[in-house]
Amino acid sequence: MQLTYTAKQQAFRAEVRAWLKANVPSKPLASYDTREGFEEHRAWEGKLYASRLSMVMWPEHLGGRGCDLIEWLIFEEEYYAAGAPMRVNQNGQLLLGPTLMEFGTEEQKRHFLPRIASSEDMWAQGWSEPNAGSDMAAIRSKALRDGDEFVINGQKTWSTRAIFADWIFGLFRTDPQSSRHHGLSYLLVPLDSPGVTIRPIKALNGKDAFAEVFFDDVRVPAGNLLGAEGQGWHVAMATAGFERGLLLRSPARFQQTARRLVELYKANPQVAERDPGVRDAVIESWMGAEAYAQAAYHTVGLVEKGAKIGAEASINKIIWSELDLKMHETAMRILGPFGELTGQAPEAVEQGNWLEGFLFAQAGPIYAGTNEIQRNIIAERMLGLPKA
Repeated sequence: MQLTYTAKQQAFRAEVRAWLKANVPSKPLASYDTREGFEEHRAWEGKLYASRLSMVMWPEHLGGRGCDLIEWLIFEEEYYAAGAPMRVNQNGQLLLGPTLMEFGTEEQKRHFLPRIASSEDMWAQGWSEPNAGSDMAAIRSKALRDGDEFVINGQKTWSTRAIFADWIFGLFRTDPQSSRHHGLSYLLVPLDSPGVTIRPIKALNGKDAFAEVFFDDVRVPAGNLLGAEGQGWHVAMATAGFERGLLLRSPARFQQTARRLVELYKANPQVAERDPGVRDAVIESWMGAEAYAQAAYHTVGLVEKGAKIGAEASINKIIWSELDLKMHETAMRILGPFGELTGQAPEAVEQGNWLEGFLFAQAGPIYAGTNEIQRNIIAERMLGLPKA
């Protein structure tokens, strides 16, 4: 594969680079797992939207630029290289947004998509339940039809950003007699609805990254149904494909981490004596990030020729989650005891960002479908092996 860029793509890269140089905050924003930081990130998203850079792939009339996937990869490369703020509305922009474009009515698209692109509406996802984690087919929360409304009862857990979000999308059982993949529907629920209770769940770093969401006779208009009633599993699998595939975790994110890791190793030459194997781990991390980027360009090339990403998304998910874990584990090896210092400690390295990333990376093999489940999908759907 030979990577070459057209004049149009090169001009787009130059424009994005110049805009980011002029606009990226000189001081890092507060963590988006705090109320202050969440609102700071929302304001940043609004700034991106005003320049039509929040969702460059979306059509212009929905707040985007109509870019193709190659241009999206270019944007991501420049965004992460500039050290721009982490994107806070990924649930809405990268997961729900593409799902709305595929399954939404024209009215739903016109109403929701510009508000998602601007982050006027922030979204959480409602998949997991106490007895339905990676096995989404075991969902028990009910949404029963009552005229022009659905009445929702049940509980969702591990809902990312739900403590600060405005809306939640998720699967609910609309046929009480159904089981497993059948009788599920995909609903969009405002989190300020009467009957909604949100309880924060603290992450490893002590911040309110997740939440439990309880629904007690919550009424939602039937117009908030995405796709056909009872066909929620089909719609949700499209969302899961976006989550496990390219969109949620672009290659640029890991390339930038790999570059930082190389610089960290160079800044700590003494570590080679203490841990001779760490050099190879750094090299393997850099190679893994570059290989993932090359694979992404290959996949994009196939998609632009009309191919569909199916079970292959599970391969992507395993690669990026385990790569992220390996890179941060290697950083901890380099830092030694200094790696345990939080950002408040005077001697913390890079404001404790490596520790923060290390803690977050632990969840990578779990969220978006556990890697054990992804390996089953690869074995059964790609390799044709019998079910265990």
